[in-house]
Amino acid sequence: MKTLKYILRLLYLLLSIFIVGCEDNLELEPEQSLLPEVATSNPANVQNILTGIYDEAGQTVSYGGRINLASELLANSGDLSWNGTFEQPAQLIEKQLVPDNTFVRDYWLNAYEVSNQANIVLDNLSVFEEDADRNRVEGEAKFLRGLAYFDLARLFGQPYAAGGGNTQLGVPIVLKAVLNPSEVTFPQRETVEEVYAQVISDLGQAYNLLPDSNNEFADKYAAQALLARVYLQQGNYEAARDAADDVLQNSGHSLTSTYAGAFNNEGNSDEDIFAWQITSQDGINDMNTFWATRAFGGRSNSADVSINASFMTIFDDPDDVRGQFFYNGGTVSTKWQSQFANIPFLRIAEMHLIRAESNFRLTTTIGMVPLAEINALRARSNADPLAALTLQDIIDERKRELAFEGFALHDIKRLQGTVGALNYDDNFLVMPIPQRERDANPDGLPQNPGY
Repeated sequence: MKTLKYILRLLYLLLSIFIVGCEDNLELEPEQSLLPEVATSNPANVQNILTGIYDEAGQTVSYGGRINLASELLANSGDLSWNGTFEQPAQLIEKQLVPDNTFVRDYWLNAYEVSNQANIVLDNLSVFEEDADRNRVEGEAKFLRGLAYFDLARLFGQPYAAGGGNTQLGVPIVLKAVLNPSEVTFPQRETVEEVYAQVISDLGQAYNLLPDSNNEFADKYAAQALLARVYLQQGNYEAARDAADDVLQNSGHSLTSTYAGAFNNEGNSDEDIFAWQITSQDGINDMNTFWATRAFGGRSNSADVSINASFMTIFDDPDDVRGQFFYNGGTVSTKWQSQFANIPFLRIAEMHLIRAESNFRLTTTIGMVPLAEINALRARSNADPLAALTLQDIIDERKRELAFEGFALHDIKRLQGTVGALNYDDNFLVMPIPQRERDANPDGLPQNPGY
């Protein structure tokens, strides 16, 4: 049974900042809320806040679907069509975002809600008497905070340049919990280098603190898998290779026997290092909302996002089942067909691709020879093996395997590609700082160029 369906909603009250009492002689605490000191007074309550952070991060506005949607639509140069009626995603696919786009606003707000809730948990670790419980809770909170800042940096800052020295503006780093309006500050944007350093620090500590397994929640290999993704984005191939190899060798996860087996699952598959939990009682799979037809829970008969014939040219073998993993005349991906399926987030297939690419670039063979590793993925999908391997072969295999899972924009940026006529570092492939945030903190949040 999925633990997240039992989420307590007290964390929303925490993040709204508790306001209690009144000016008359009777000061009554609202029955539906808890004072901060009560909400953080014992291990059970702090655990409930932590559990709720997963629910917060998995909301539709964020990892429940719209962060993936943003990456795929911003990266699109003809392979996808937006058929929906919402103006906000249309701005993404047209690269004409405005600072008051509500999807962009909600990405930002959700990330800082996750960060603040993680800070609340981290500030109250002393309530745990057992070291194992304290370490696990600290590790989970740092995993979630590191995740939030990683994608804030990727969406709202210019791309990370391999080798460091990234002085371009990223986002504010807030490590102090806010529980009272008097504690609200107006932080400055930190550099992209500083944000990545914080992400790596959080995830590295999470790896050292978390247990080997942790049910549906993040364990040490989820932290390591996310670190592999971060290092790859940086172009730190040695660290990316070693992190991915650790996950592949020691996590106990493996490729599902079929490609279809990795998707549309009500529980985690063998391939899921970490997945966002969805049930009919809790959570909405917004990948399904936008990427499925109405017959399967989507918004429209043809799906809001449809796949054009130009995408299919990436498949080099007609027997490759990934090239057949579509329905509705081949225009809709089957990955997101189930309305109440989990949303895979860290898959073993990604780790194979990271290790293979990193080994190839470094001319090493840690864990597996790159050609054999790519051919193992191809065999799972019934594609003929390659006789030789180039870097472009690996990049193409990555696109075939991870299509529509939110990697498109970030791969273009790290590989210094283009989106139509736009270079990878074009201002319009970076999101604007939300207008409501600029109105509240104009000095600390200068707008991104072009907006």
